[in-house]
Amino acid sequence: MEKIIEIKNLTKLYENGRGVKDISLDIFQGDIFGFLGPNGAGKTTAMKLMTGLIRPEFGDVKLFGYSVTAEYEKAMAKVGCLIEIAEAYAYLSAFENLKQSARFYPDVDEQRIDEVLELTGMLKYKREKPKKFSLGMKQRLGLAAAILSRPKLVILDEPLNGLDVEGMIDMRKLIHYLAEQEQTTFFISSHLIHDVELTCNRIGVIYNGQILNVESTQTILRNYATLENYFVSEVERNGRVSGSSC
Repeated sequence: MEKIIEIKNLTKLYENGRGVKDISLDIFQGDIFGFLGPNGAGKTTAMKLMTGLIRPEFGDVKLFGYSVTAEYEKAMAKVGCLIEIAEAYAYLSAFENLKQSARFYPDVDEQRIDEVLELTGMLKYKREKPKKFSLGMKQRLGLAAAILSRPKLVILDEPLNGLDVEGMIDMRKLIHYLAEQEQTTFFISSHLIHDVELTCNRIGVIYNGQILNVESTQTILRNYATLENYFVSEVERNGRVSGSSC
């Protein structure tokens, strides 16, 4: 199976002690990988390092075999991402925002823009401006931008933030559709345990900047009643919190 992401000894620490410490991880084609941890665990830092938004103090990330630090353009050529807040031009419509993004991709036309707007449930709002959008609608538009170029890897940082129950279900369906129909690999960070359980086929637990364990969702649920029970067990086993913390 093709290795899509290779993370080796990745380290980036801030003055407050937060960040990531000596992370190593492999993600394979077709994975819907859930990066599960509480706020402040290091998820966003890791994803910024993976996408070249910040540089590591030590270690490296390879996407499709290319180093993000040494061969950035080649590494990111088939990657779509949504890190932290979904940004958009407030004075342009949803369609016009995506048309701006489409300028970077020669194979993306107006038909593809309409297609991703429909996939994300935003087609009926294509002529409206993001300044009128709810947080959930902005997240949907951000996801539309992330999948616009038909990337083979999509990196999503807390993609369910701001979505209502219907929106969360729609997001899960879209992720599964793209993984099955277009063989898209996903790397998704979240602190929402239930949604990670329903969405991802492999899960890595990160706590205090370190990966505690990586396992398939199927194996986890064969040995634990819920993903939450597994998470608590991993954190306790690694001596990070007491049993009364969750």
